[in-house]
Amino acid sequence: QVQVVESGGGLVQPGGSLRLSCAASGFSASAYAMTWYRQAPGKERELVATISTAGDSTNYASSVKGRFTISRDNAKNTVFLQMNSLKPEDTAVYYCRARSGWGIQYWGQGTQVTVSS
Repeated sequence: QVQVVESGGGLVQPGGSLRLSCAASGFSASAYAMTWYRQAPGKERELVATISTAGDSTNYASSVKGRFTISRDNAKNTVFLQMNSLKPEDTAVYYCRARSGWGIQYWGQGTQVTVSS
């Protein structure tokens, strides 16, 4: 059974850090580019960061560049998003997506991140 499960969200104060995890099962994530998206209330879903299959290429939204780092461990079928210097505007549900070169996509259910004092 194919599953993509995000974890690591929670409530954090401004300036704090969180590390999100995205665990894939039922397929080999090493063959899939992995992307983190987020969606804040009343807003469209936006791309946060993406990483290539081998992990040698990454891309970030301008709003998170320099604060967030995406990485992957293909041996563990897991992708991470290290989020530092968090701001209230980072509050959103964060989703993980796996996408193959031939267009197959798998999405997780999301994990809530709330940045508030």
